[in-house]
Amino acid sequence: MKLTAAIIAAAGFGTRMQLDRPKQFHLLGGIPILARTAGVFAAHPRIDRIVVVVPEDHLPESRQMFARHGLDLTNIELIAGGRRRQDSVQAGLAALDAGVDLVLVHDGARPLVSAAVIDRCLDTARRDGAAIAAVPVNDTLKRGDDDGWVAATVSRASLWQAQTPQAARRDLLEQAFRENGETDVTDEASLLERAAIPVRLVAGEAGNLKITHPEDLALAESLLRRRTGQLRIGHGYDAHRFSENRALVLGGVSVPYQLGLAGHSDADVLTHALCDALLGATGQGDIGRHFPDTDQGFAGISSIILLEEVIRLVNSAGYTLTNADITIVCQAPRLAPYLEEMRNRLATACQTEPMAINIKATTTEKMGFTGRGEGVGCHAVVLLQAV
Repeated sequence: MKLTAAIIAAAGFGTRMQLDRPKQFHLLGGIPILARTAGVFAAHPRIDRIVVVVPEDHLPESRQMFARHGLDLTNIELIAGGRRRQDSVQAGLAALDAGVDLVLVHDGARPLVSAAVIDRCLDTARRDGAAIAAVPVNDTLKRGDDDGWVAATVSRASLWQAQTPQAARRDLLEQAFRENGETDVTDEASLLERAAIPVRLVAGEAGNLKITHPEDLALAESLLRRRTGQLRIGHGYDAHRFSENRALVLGGVSVPYQLGLAGHSDADVLTHALCDALLGATGQGDIGRHFPDTDQGFAGISSIILLEEVIRLVNSAGYTLTNADITIVCQAPRLAPYLEEMRNRLATACQTEPMAINIKATTTEKMGFTGRGEGVGCHAVVLLQAV
């Protein structure tokens, strides 16, 4: 049986993005860039196997990220990449099953590739041996001299801007690596050309951009919003009074204090406010409608479990969490030491990255019920995006 595989090259750091970690792990519309890219191929009916090549020290993070975003690791293999792009792609080739005869290579930082472009590359490579997605050059091109002066105008009549996917029969791609793998190249088509293997141009798309610079990320956000549809905003508010002989749980974290909060569940006022914001954004009522305090099945339950169920409802409605901004109103205890742990717990439950969750704690300068130490209030605002 002939199988088709995709190798997603994502082992670079992306220094031109000027970020603190590889660009492919940063969020695009609330989902990591690499998870979005892999998701396109995981959903494509003609892709049988996927190998994702990442930096070696990011392998554990990548596996956790894929699992968090519902990417089945049964048919997706994560492996460590090499120093150069071609080293990473060659490692991906070596990891493929023996039955794979057609290979498609794609940049991990091109998350907006369409199924139509993938199909065109596969069809052409199956017929002609090798194919590359590309778009015609539209701008006038100038060649400069060493001093920064225009030396000549370059005809754009036959020039194309290379994209990925780049597809080839496996035997041809392996031949190209054997003959020219030691030569530094910028893409697989260059290796095939050097081996005198013809590569057919197929129509790419302007929206299939590679996120290389910070401004590319902003453009990708704009394209994604246009492609996926509307945004939804939700606001949630909850308050609970203090009570003796109760644990104080906020954002899924037990906070040491002499008092806890009264409630049917664990009375996690922070998580309740977030749940209400998420439900409100999707027009699905509030937490009391879904988890009534008349149901003994919810007595003492962890509110993180309720949040996980709310996220399933949000995803079923066709939305994903882009970000949440949460404000806890509390005179005491001091919550600053626990905010980061709360952030991580909520991010895991919401199937997103911690940077998508912001939590602040404030007092009311001893005014009102929170200022008098009678309880805790919390506001949450969320932004959802259609997917």
